[in-house]
This record gives sequence, C-alpha cells and structure tokens, in this order.
Amino acid sequence: MSGIADRDLYEVLDERFRTGRCANGDMRLERLYDDCRWAEGPLYLPAWRQLVWSDIPNDRMLRWDEATGAVSVFRSPAGHSNGNTLDREGRLITCEQGNRRVTRTEPDGRITVIADRYDGKRLNSPNDAVVRSDGSVWFSDPDFGITNDYEGHRAPSEIGACNVYRADPATGEVRLVADGFLGPNGLVFSPDESELYVSDTRAGHIRAFKAGDDGTLSADRVFATCPRPDNIRFDDEGRLWAAAMDSGVHCYAADGDLIGRLRVPEPVSNIAFGGPKNNRLFITATTSLYSLVMSVTGLPRARPARA
Repeated sequence: MSGIADRDLYEVLDERFRTGRCANGDMRLERLYDDCRWAEGPLYLPAWRQLVWSDIPNDRMLRWDEATGAVSVFRSPAGHSNGNTLDREGRLITCEQGNRRVTRTEPDGRITVIADRYDGKRLNSPNDAVVRSDGSVWFSDPDFGITNDYEGHRAPSEIGACNVYRADPATGEVRLVADGFLGPNGLVFSPDESELYVSDTRAGHIRAFKAGDDGTLSADRVFATCPRPDNIRFDDEGRLWAAAMDSGVHCYAADGDLIGRLRVPEPVSNIAFGGPKNNRLFITATTSLYSLVMSVTGLPRARPARA
C-alpha cells in the first residue's frame, strides 16, 4: 500500500461541494494495488470485509482484504468480467464481457446464468448491473467486449445495437428497457428508485429515466455532460458521483450541476462505496486500485423490498 499526497485532491467548482462536506476526509489517495492492465468493477463485500474487482484484459477477478491489505486472485479465468454487484440475498452478480452474459455466484460456488440472450440473440458484452429492491437485475450491454480481443473476444453483434435490459427475477425474461445509446455503461437507481441513471461513455453524458413500478422506463432526459463517463454511484444525500476518463471522479448536485472533482493520477473506470461505515470510496483507475476515507457516505447497502 502506498499513499499519494495531493493537496489539490479536491477541486471545488461550486460552494455546495465544500458546504456539503465533499471536500473533507483523507487528504491523500491510498494506492492499494497497481498491477492490473485495466481495473474495473469494484464491489465491497461487508460480510467478509473484502473488495473484489475485475482486471479485464488479464481475465481475472482480484480480492483485497481490508484486515490485512493482502491481494489475491478471486477467480481466473473470469470470462473477462467487468461490473459486479450484490443481489438482495448477498449473492455476487457479475457482467462477463467475454462470455457475453450476466451471472450469479451461488453460496456453494456454482455459477447461474441470469441473462445471455435477448429475443434469441446473444448479448454483446454486458458491462454493469444494478439490482432493484424487487430483485430485478438491470444491466447495460455495449459492444466494448466484442470490438477487439483485448477485453473479450472480437465478434459481430447479433443484436446490432447497444441497449439496457431488465431481467425478471421470477420468470427470467430479459426485456429491452432503453435504447438509442452509443455506449451504455454505468447505471444506478436514484435513492428512492424512481429514476434510473445511465452513463453513455461514447456520447459523453449521463441520462436519467423515470422508472415505473412495472419495470418500464420513460421520460428520458440528459442529466449531465461528462468526459467519457463510466460507472456512477449516489451518496446518501442525493449527489451523483461519476468515474470519468479525464483522470477524475466527478460530483454532481441533484440538479445536474458539476460541483466538484476528485483528482486521480490515472483515467478512472469505476467507483464503489464501502468500508464499515460505507464512507470509504474505492476507485479503479487504469492499472490501479485506490481508496480514500471520506466524510461523505454511500447509499445504505440494503433497502426495503418493493411489493
């Protein structure tokens, strides 16, 4: 582990970034690991006090232990895994770019396929996923893993488009819920789950949709522009944090204004809140895994089930 001192770690663009305590906390980044090719998909596992993340080109998932600081291989090969999340039962949900599917790891280690096709056609390369409190799995499906062999396997798209889908927890049906993207990437529900936010990396913006109780999306709007946005996360006060390819983590107020940034030495791919108080921000950036303890707290890890 090494520390990266940076008195300019916090870039205040709006006083709301300062008054909201976003510029408080650690004054340096901790580099926890730096031997990846392209680090992605960090996910904190509170029951084990560990973080798992993906090293896509090396086709492996890694594991960092909070108690010891040790890093080990969690899974290899890993289907060129990308984004990871937990379902309501605490099971690992993984987007496997290389295998072109979304999977669930069962308590006994078995792998269950949640989605690998839409309308009889193979998915492109699932990128990121989020589980709604009704148990449904929502995921983005860009073509990043099939355009070349670096992060997957080069192949033609059977669907011919990059979309967002919903997998029904009861029937397993995979439904198209949003299209018209150039490169859909990170996705997250608003704190009350009334909206779904999706970053479009190639378009350079973050879109927001009204999310119906019936699993449909409507009222599409551009929430904010961002230089090649990737993963996105909400804190518990309604601010949206976005990983961006300009070597930073961007913070947006609820109205879409960019109010501040965290400067990171490498292009940032993904972020996740974790730690015992859910106020430690983990950042994957190119070859490295970083973290800092903040005065900002992520959304509660568990939310009441939806009827």
